Amino acid sequence: MSKVLVIGGGVTGIVTAWVLLDRGYHVVIVSKEWASFGKDQRLTSQIARALWEYPPAVCGQHTNTESLHRSKKWCMTAYRIWEAIAQDPNLAKDAEMQMRKSVFFFPNKPEHNTKQRFKLSEIYRSGIKGARRDSSLIQGMGVNLESGAVDAYELLVPVIDTDVSMKWLIDLVLRKGGKLVTDKINGDLLAQERTLIMRFNSDSIVNATGLASKELTSDSTCYPLRGALLRFINDGQDFPKITAAMSIAADASLDNEIVFLVPRNDNILVVGGIAQREEWDLDLTLDSPIIQRMRARCEDFLPCLKNARLDSEYPLAQGLRPGREANIRVERETRNHDTHPSRIVHSYGHGGSGWSLSFGCAEEVAGMVEDMLRND
Repeated sequence: MSKVLVIGGGVTGIVTAWVLLDRGYHVVIVSKEWASFGKDQRLTSQIARALWEYPPAVCGQHTNTESLHRSKKWCMTAYRIWEAIAQDPNLAKDAEMQMRKSVFFFPNKPEHNTKQRFKLSEIYRSGIKGARRDSSLIQGMGVNLESGAVDAYELLVPVIDTDVSMKWLIDLVLRKGGKLVTDKINGDLLAQERTLIMRFNSDSIVNATGLASKELTSDSTCYPLRGALLRFINDGQDFPKITAAMSIAADASLDNEIVFLVPRNDNILVVGGIAQREEWDLDLTLDSPIIQRMRARCEDFLPCLKNARLDSEYPLAQGLRPGREANIRVERETRNHDTHPSRIVHSYGHGGSGWSLSFGCAEEVAGMVEDMLRND
């Protein structure tokens, strides 16, 4: 069977490797780093809030209709697979994955907002479980009545503990026969395609390197979107235990400083967030003004959080979402060699939606690899 080299050790790369392995390919995954669990900087895929959302996401960056349309298809593929995992007691425990209520609040009625009205109608038709619109959720969830929220709806969605799930995904890929190689690849992939194919004895390459694709594909439209989360102890001692995720749309706040609260697992609540474009440095602290504003904004939205305790082991998580001007790129390499087409397939630029789109993008990538190897 054909061999595929997957470059990238985040959720996009690992899930793509899973799908390729299930289709019978031999897969090697190369990454400069893997999921870690100490106090050092963790992968962007681990820092992600990993709350499944129907596009456009609260912190989404869609700029064209085609990208949004494809994302809706991808997210529903991922929804069905994550849901199946969450509903299997053994898998759900191993992967630390649960189906939870997710409540979205809005500063105006959907009747007065064409985009929200259209999104809500699509959600009702999509097959997403538990879809229900009810403005009484505002008071029922303890939201500050002066926060600007005037309407709400809830869904039943996958919520993922990214640290545990990344380890589970990697272990699963290894059990399926995948091979991991720790290495950093520099420079444009097209220029070194033949070398990489010979080195790893592969027939094709999948690029799932997120923000590193700026260098690896010479794609100047890639940019970082810095995000951050605070991690609170959610054990019911300092405030009533929060079991449902909550979000308020970015257009309800200034400077894209969104509000979301996600019960990561049975003990940790992550809250945020921010979306700082072109900020490359991971130098935020609890004392940074933007982090203090973020916390104040969340406390204003849900006043019980004023009593919250930070997780002393890991209070602040920050990372760089992989943004892209033309939005998500899932396609074959468009540049060719002199005598033959490239055998590189790309999957990057997912912004804050890597988990939500994971299996949808992976299935499309696997289809492209199959067509390419059959027809070239």
